[in-house]
Amino acid sequence: MDLVLLCVFLPLVTVAWGQYGDYYYGPYNYGDNDEWVNVYRQGFNFQCPHGQVIVAIRSVFSKKEGSDRLWNYACMPAAQSLGEPTECWWEEINRAGTEWYQTCSNNGLVAGFQSQYFPSVLDREWQFYCCRYSRRCPYSCWLTTEYPGHYGEDMDMMMYTYDYYIRGATTTFSAVDRDRQWKFIVCRMTEYDCPFQNV
Repeated sequence: MDLVLLCVFLPLVTVAWGQYGDYYYGPYNYGDNDEWVNVYRQGFNFQCPHGQVIVAIRSVFSKKEGSDRLWNYACMPAAQSLGEPTECWWEEINRAGTEWYQTCSNNGLVAGFQSQYFPSVLDREWQFYCCRYSRRCPYSCWLTTEYPGHYGEDMDMMMYTYDYYIRGATTTFSAVDRDRQWKFIVCRMTEYDCPFQNV
């Protein structure tokens, strides 16, 4: 009798697991041989291929290299329901040595980063490369925990859930440690056009 019940319920459990299990990105490909996109104390410009967005960010800190970080990014295609990007642009520059908060304007999603190192403040300025998908709008937005967990630590931020996108970040800067902690602004996007212009 137990064998009969097992034969009846095992296929049901398998189907339920497939329907309701967590969907997630991964594993991440950080580019050729997992190389960094910059060297210490140098500027860089990283853009995902057309139609892709940032889904993972990795970084290591070095005090002896000017309290700077090496950076690497992973991209994945945006959901097919969003369609193709209708426009892409560079956002305003976020100055070195200051705290800041920024989301992509015009409902854009983060598809790249540009940064320049400033030895006078031992910090970087930043710009987001943003792409807009038709007139889709963000909803269910939230802030991640701090990356890294403490100043000077390595960081490895990954988007584990499909259909959530990075729209920006808020950062704090430590004048003592000369390092930043990041909280990324993560949102879902509507599957239909909506009337809001600058959310």
